Amino acid sequence: MKQKVQALANQIFNEVVGFRQHLHANPELSFQEFETAKFVKDKLIALGIPFTEMANTGVVGLIKGKGDSDQVIALRGDMDALPINEANDDKPYKSKKPGVMHACGHDVHTSSLLGTAYILNQLKDEFAGSVKLIFQPAEEILPGGASIMIKEGVLQNPTPQAVVGQHVMPLIDAGKVGFRSGIYMASTDELYVTVTGKGGHGAQPHQNIDPVLITSHIIVALQQIVSRNADPRLPSVLSFGKVIANGATNVIPNEVKLEGTFRTLNEKWRDEAHRLMKKMAEGIAESMGGSCHFDIHRGYPFLINEEKLTANARAFAEDYLGKENVVDLDIWMAAEDFAYYSQVTDACFYRLGTGNALKDTCHSVHTPNFDIDEDALKTSTGLMAYIALKQLGN
Repeated sequence: MKQKVQALANQIFNEVVGFRQHLHANPELSFQEFETAKFVKDKLIALGIPFTEMANTGVVGLIKGKGDSDQVIALRGDMDALPINEANDDKPYKSKKPGVMHACGHDVHTSSLLGTAYILNQLKDEFAGSVKLIFQPAEEILPGGASIMIKEGVLQNPTPQAVVGQHVMPLIDAGKVGFRSGIYMASTDELYVTVTGKGGHGAQPHQNIDPVLITSHIIVALQQIVSRNADPRLPSVLSFGKVIANGATNVIPNEVKLEGTFRTLNEKWRDEAHRLMKKMAEGIAESMGGSCHFDIHRGYPFLINEEKLTANARAFAEDYLGKENVVDLDIWMAAEDFAYYSQVTDACFYRLGTGNALKDTCHSVHTPNFDIDEDALKTSTGLMAYIALKQLGN
């Protein structure tokens, strides 16, 4: 079976590269993936794979194997791009849309899943069970396309026993993949804080209630949430990246806007941290004569890779690629809406190496120079198909 999958991955490779370059040149933002969804549907129609639509721009294909086995595995690829202006001017597939770019590799995920669909469809008479193909919108913004698709029944009719996803990783060489069992990625919450005081002339601070000073105390004090309230064995991150105090050199403003992120790996502590942050910020503001509105936009939960499924997937990867091409992953404090799948069913989310220093493809995701070594597309299509086949017992 491995040789068959590898041969089919090689056979479809050039076409998958074309898929990826087309999608890269025509990126669409979250919840706007209409042309991307049409592209996916056209390819599924050409393969004779039935599909349904959900979450507005989501597409779910279904490949049924032989017999009447009730075993089902779902494979997920996300489709949305980011609001970034691409800087890869020398690439013929550079984004045609100013300010929009596939800087997180979702073009890779979508094109790879189409290649995997081709492989599995060619082999459908040789495996029992079914494979769901989840082409998911809107991974990049809240509430996340995964949460919407789950609510609309993507994990029902039929119900998969496992969901598997992959994500590009430029820090890993193309041809390699990475796995981690257990807790892998963090929850993420967006923090929007408004500190209100009484503005006035900077030369008369005694007549004002300075929200800039209050905000400064809040920023420093909130670091205690991580350093003195969190269990030191539990990773937590609290960062503020935006502060707007729209005054002047001699003008104290009436209010200050503050925005940040909180991330951790435990839902109970997450809730407690929310309570502590609000209480501390509001208390500091009140004690200094002002007020504070602390708004938390709850984001994705933490992502957990089910241990047995992940161990199996890793073993299948070692068999398919060679043990030397499978590496260990550390906990990563970034977030992914694939976490929603992992909260409701067995899930495995692994990393696809796309880096190659000689081809200048080691730039981080979410940057204007992100690109991939397209040789990784042989790995991405074949390995996911092989994991699905082996997980179904073939």
